[in-house]
Amino acid sequence: MELKLKDQFIALWEKYFGEAELPIVFFYAEGTAGAEKNEKPKGRSCLICELAKVRNGKSLAYTGDNLACMGARRYLGFSNTMRPGFEYFLSCGNETMEGERYIRTPEMVEVFMENQADLGKKGQHIIFKRWDGLEENDHPEVVIFFATPDVLSGLFTWANFDQTDPNTMFTPFGAGCGSIVHYPYLEITKENPRAVIGMFDPSARPCVQANVLTFAVPMVRFEKMIAYANETFLITPTWETVRKRINRS
Repeated sequence: MELKLKDQFIALWEKYFGEAELPIVFFYAEGTAGAEKNEKPKGRSCLICELAKVRNGKSLAYTGDNLACMGARRYLGFSNTMRPGFEYFLSCGNETMEGERYIRTPEMVEVFMENQADLGKKGQHIIFKRWDGLEENDHPEVVIFFATPDVLSGLFTWANFDQTDPNTMFTPFGAGCGSIVHYPYLEITKENPRAVIGMFDPSARPCVQANVLTFAVPMVRFEKMIAYANETFLITPTWETVRKRINRS
């Protein structure tokens, strides 16, 4: 990570988004990259709730062994299996479990899971850091914003500045951690990587503020966004009006 780029973005963010929350990033590494190994929670826990610590500036390192949620283990690439009976858990339930009713039938869940790619990151660490905590030896792969509607509108329009296709962002169905890790990570190697707007998962919603969604963008695309920021609508009176409201909120 070039520290010059890190500082450049912080300056741009303060200029155009004021006091809005800085993004976090993730990347895979063999070691912990100076992050603290997350202590596996007892009982059920959601990764999105745990990432509140990262949003507040603490760097965390995960492997499959310290993730309490089996869904997170899959979405982060440490496992290719789910809990027994998951097809009933995600759909209508059965005599032993209550279903979340996110997909209509167990058979549809099975098809949905079969069509999901495996990240295959077993044995490595996934590191989460807030942007201002990045160091020179870090190599962020995806940048994640927890954004209010005004901030999200700015990110959405900013990311479209050098595009002619109106569909360069998408909102795939899945868990909260899938929308910030799994899907944007799969975009990295594509010719024109898309950003992912997410956090629509009702099970993850209690872990974020009521007016917050996420915007996750591969670093390879985000670097381009930084480079042309001062050419965009961000310099116009139109955005200044929105920026003032962001600061007031």
